[in-house]
Amino acid sequence: MRVGLGRWARGVGRGLAGVALWAAAAGVWAQGLPPDLQAAWKATRIPLSALSLEVREAGGPVLMSVQAGEPRNPASVMKMVTTWAGLSGLGPDYVWRTRLLAARGARVDAQGSLKGPLYVQAAGDPFFTVQDLWNLLRQLRLRGVKNLSEVIVDRGVFGEVAIDPGDFDDSPDRPYNASPDAMMVNFGATRLLFQPDPAARKWIAIVDPPTRGVRVSGQVEWADGRCPGSPAVATDVLHQDGSTVIQVRGRAVGSCGEFSVYRLVASQPAYFEALFRMLWKELGGTLARDIRQGAVPASASPLVWHDSPALSDIIRQINKHSNNVMARMLLLTLGAEFHGPGATRASGGRAVAQLLGNQGVDVAGWVLDNGSGLSRDGRITARGLAQMLDYAWRSPLMPEFISSLAISGVDGTVRRRLRDDETRGQAHLKTGTLRNARSLAGYVRGASGKRYILVSLVNDANAAGVRAFDDALVRWLAAR
Repeated sequence: MRVGLGRWARGVGRGLAGVALWAAAAGVWAQGLPPDLQAAWKATRIPLSALSLEVREAGGPVLMSVQAGEPRNPASVMKMVTTWAGLSGLGPDYVWRTRLLAARGARVDAQGSLKGPLYVQAAGDPFFTVQDLWNLLRQLRLRGVKNLSEVIVDRGVFGEVAIDPGDFDDSPDRPYNASPDAMMVNFGATRLLFQPDPAARKWIAIVDPPTRGVRVSGQVEWADGRCPGSPAVATDVLHQDGSTVIQVRGRAVGSCGEFSVYRLVASQPAYFEALFRMLWKELGGTLARDIRQGAVPASASPLVWHDSPALSDIIRQINKHSNNVMARMLLLTLGAEFHGPGATRASGGRAVAQLLGNQGVDVAGWVLDNGSGLSRDGRITARGLAQMLDYAWRSPLMPEFISSLAISGVDGTVRRRLRDDETRGQAHLKTGTLRNARSLAGYVRGASGKRYILVSLVNDANAAGVRAFDDALVRWLAAR
């Protein structure tokens, strides 16, 4: 006879004998999973040895635990660790302030010339956009500054953190591979806007922003018919004689209408410089010499500044949309705040481990790496992550953290999953996807009104097959 595990567990007394009985039964379930889930697991054809699973009632007992202490690659579920550490360590109202400064006593003459360099104090803002940079420079113009001698960018809040975007999967132009940078703008990504020209039966490619020396070659083939979904456009970014050529190819149905793709076309420092020059010129400003890296003097005076959205809003971008470079930047910010400027992945990882350790989370065997999960080396345990999620549930910051997660069948990375009436809107989840790793973690609201914590980590060549099992697990919990 099948007995619901949650109901069975609730009936167990608090005495020592009851605890022992529950523990023994839990071990049986851990070996075979509940009957309703056993068939779903067998259908994956993945060996049980590849699974680490922990399910517990939020603020209550563990319901299932399968190899929960085994370190596994969590893929993008790692972002939950980084965002919770950021939220609990820095506070929901934390902001990044990017400043433009001048030497103490520097004046602007009648022609609008600033005496001495303009200093840019980079803050590591993970969500600094082209519009933010434009507005910052516009505020400078409103204060009478028109002519700059040189611009010095201080990236000292971070250390040597640049990566080769092609290292992970040989796709250096894809925004998910973007390198962190203390003065990152727009994630370093350029938009290719494709506008339809039905009369000529062709697609017109527009580079946005139109920075100097970047152009498009090749073409996307025009096709008739019903739009099948987002067009697939292949690109190659070539650097030739000081210019950048984005070669495009592919096929798109005209009825799809205007669409965009995003690509990395330059390093973060080069991209910032190109944007700065373009926007400053559009605003009527001049720049006599170079934009270079350096340090802001301690005596420099701020002219204008920009504050990022609050961290509670930033983590929604990171978790719901699984933004890799924003997660990297948050990890580095933790390193800078807890261990000082010149932050690295290592100092950020130490800060996270320290924060979680103080919260009673067992981080034994964890490898935090870059904080995004876009890594072959990152490792966490299902038990440790479940402990973290349980701590977060009992924290005053619980609403801010849970609201950052994707809602089943509604938004983020699970908007197309779990859309049936029983599960739609009933879970707040984070997904993880790499070639040999799949993961799912978060909170599920049961029919009883109780919340359940689940962490499922699978590392296997056939890990992609676990999706149906994970969805079945969410349904099983939602029905409880």
